Amino acid sequence: MSRAPAQLPLGVGLRDDATFASFLPGSNAGLVDRLTHQLDAAGEPFVYLWGASGTGRTHLLQAACHAASDRDLRALYLPLNELGHFPPLMLEEAERLDLVAIDDVDVVVGRRRWEEGLFHAFNRLRDAGRRLIMAADTSPRQLPVKLPDLASRLTWGVTFHLQGLDDAQRLQALQLRARVRGMQLPDEVARYILHRGPRGLGALCEALETLDRASLSAQRKLTIPFVKQALGW
Repeated sequence: MSRAPAQLPLGVGLRDDATFASFLPGSNAGLVDRLTHQLDAAGEPFVYLWGASGTGRTHLLQAACHAASDRDLRALYLPLNELGHFPPLMLEEAERLDLVAIDDVDVVVGRRRWEEGLFHAFNRLRDAGRRLIMAADTSPRQLPVKLPDLASRLTWGVTFHLQGLDDAQRLQALQLRARVRGMQLPDEVARYILHRGPRGLGALCEALETLDRASLSAQRKLTIPFVKQALGW
């Protein structure tokens, strides 16, 4: 039986729908392929990905952790926008895990204790032959890192710039997420949600989750009037 991904006592978990199957690659197929095979014997030890908010950074890191769990491996997802105000104690003994996915690295750069914690965790993971993924809103060379050794480490792996989706791809992505949830999302309803809803796919997926619950509760199909009622638009 597959073990659940290792989680912090702080309760950081993974979204059930944040998987590779529910991610529309668009122009990011090379990155998705690299992450999908990262846990293979010849996989990339360190992947750094960066991009604007809403391009799928968090989704991909959580998808990698789900994929590790599916292979009966131990993974840990660390969103530093939620955890960065704590000391970096959760990085201790990170090398006991098969994969560590660190999100929002930009939140803690410039802080000595965190930079040192990341540097030492990087070294321990590398020496143990483990896998590491980091994500931020800017490239590793543009991060204002104060610790030179950490700045050097961040450029060691493969770096990918996440590209956003165009409007047609965003429509496809929304309908893909709906299908993964077992929802029927007609074209006209999907276009209405994209037109009236938030721009970021993460927020759109939260809206889908709300619609899923509402439609199940009301035993209603997704129509534009029902979406207006359920989402208060």
